[in-house]
Amino acid sequence: MATDNKAFYERPNTIPWPPIIYAIALVAGWLFGRALPLPWFGGNAGEMLFAGGVFMILAALAIDFAAMRTMYRARTTILPNRKSDHLMTKGIFAVTRNPIYVANTMLVIGAGLISGIGWYFPLAFVAAYATQKLAIEREEKHLESHFGKAYRDYKKRVKRWF
Repeated sequence: MATDNKAFYERPNTIPWPPIIYAIALVAGWLFGRALPLPWFGGNAGEMLFAGGVFMILAALAIDFAAMRTMYRARTTILPNRKSDHLMTKGIFAVTRNPIYVANTMLVIGAGLISGIGWYFPLAFVAAYATQKLAIEREEKHLESHFGKAYRDYKKRVKRWF
């Protein structure tokens, strides 16, 4: 068990799972949409959904930018497979412990709203679940082994997703 704790202290993962998972969701949604299109809304409803998708993608990009800026200023890594040097608790990290993963999920949903490909909606949640299992739970162990009580207190105050 001691070697596991040392491994989590050094880095949460050897593979940067989240970008891979979300990229797979986007490609799979597009492929499913071409092979087996689902019904979609037309007219005003379709236009409103398109506008909602644009808004969702802009909001996701704003969340991503805020998270990356906070991490850059703290001089810690943004890479999900690298050791964290600082515990992020300010800015967008005071709202969600995983703002980049929330934003990635929003990007997939926004892509569905813009493109009218209904497959993106379930795939966004599949990607979020896979990210939680393959990355977030390991990252949480890493952060707890690295930051101890400070991370446990943060975890009590701020939800994993929203």
